[in-house]
Amino acid sequence: MITCNGNFAKLRASYLFSEIAARVSSFESGNPDRPPIKLGIGDVTRPLTDAAVQGLHAAADEMARAETFRGYGPEQGYRFLREAIVRRDFASRGAAIDPDEVFVSDGAKCDTGNFQELFAVDTVVAVPDPVYPVYVDTNVMAGRTGTWSNGRYDGLHYMAATPENGFVPPPPDQPVDLLYLCFPNNPTGATATAEQLQAYVDYARDAGALILFDAAYAEFIRDDSIPRSIFELPGAERCAVEFRSFSKTAGFTGLRCAYTVVPRAVAVADGSGGTVPLWDLWMRRQATKFNGASYPIQRAAAEMYGERGSAEIRELSDYYLANATIIRSAMEKLGFPCTGGINSPYVWIDGGRPSWDFFDDLLNRAGVVVTPGAGFGPAGEGFIRISAFNDRDRVEEAMDRISTSLA
Repeated sequence: MITCNGNFAKLRASYLFSEIAARVSSFESGNPDRPPIKLGIGDVTRPLTDAAVQGLHAAADEMARAETFRGYGPEQGYRFLREAIVRRDFASRGAAIDPDEVFVSDGAKCDTGNFQELFAVDTVVAVPDPVYPVYVDTNVMAGRTGTWSNGRYDGLHYMAATPENGFVPPPPDQPVDLLYLCFPNNPTGATATAEQLQAYVDYARDAGALILFDAAYAEFIRDDSIPRSIFELPGAERCAVEFRSFSKTAGFTGLRCAYTVVPRAVAVADGSGGTVPLWDLWMRRQATKFNGASYPIQRAAAEMYGERGSAEIRELSDYYLANATIIRSAMEKLGFPCTGGINSPYVWIDGGRPSWDFFDDLLNRAGVVVTPGAGFGPAGEGFIRISAFNDRDRVEEAMDRISTSLA
């Protein structure tokens, strides 16, 4: 009989989300006339913008004509999209990225999860705590960790994000090979200054480490002094990879489109005393395992870089940021210290009590679903995350419920 990958046995069951679902189901059974308002999940609710829909329609029409039909596309993505990405997301910020260093995909979750395949099993990995679970679980699956113990996996280096460091932990105090960073951060909503990110770049250059920088929420940054890309920092082009997504910025959670930037200057050890360009490895991986995002989706994504699409993206992110402002203001008025909600669609709230206790209070007393911070790691204990991704009237009602029930 074939044997399974034993590393999967190390994975926690989906405790956080299964437990949330179970408690919400119990609440709904006991309160059939009081449907809960769900502000836990980070999924968009606004419809696609006109520019995106126009791009989809135009591409669908092309696919219906023999002379403009397209089959398999380039694994890296169509050049028209990659060039648009470089112009707006990087050149406009002074980052020298070439279109050939951009790889279009069907999701940043896939890319952040898959990228670890390029590295040896004995790679030493550092992750923030609290942490987006994909960074951890995919390395567990690959065999880079020990067992789960006291809220953490043995073998991983955890960088604690706390109120004392503004939820931006300093670089590791020990040698590591691979560092995962996410700013604006999911789950805490914290942003990192240029000085803080430069410290990571300098660490990576000195240690021969690689930064995997998740910038999925960069479009929500309104403070121009905050870097949107790791490549705005000197030296990052030699020690970093960046992931971006259209999911939250353009409402593409249901369409699936993202991209990863792999600079040609990044090199890694080949295990035989030499080096190999990381770009070559990722290209080989993608060419083997991926056939590219669909042409209609890429056309829709490209429309978001035009004058009309750019304005619509701004309007869309402004909408969710306004929701975040409502959430943060309401929670601060109730006396809860908050992080995020400014330059970020997530509000991280210090409840002054165990995360699950606060979750239960908000669910049972207010009928509002949030996410317990403890589910993102031990450093998240005592906090909750509230997502701004919902319709305005639902957010306002949720805050009214919370304010009334906790006042």
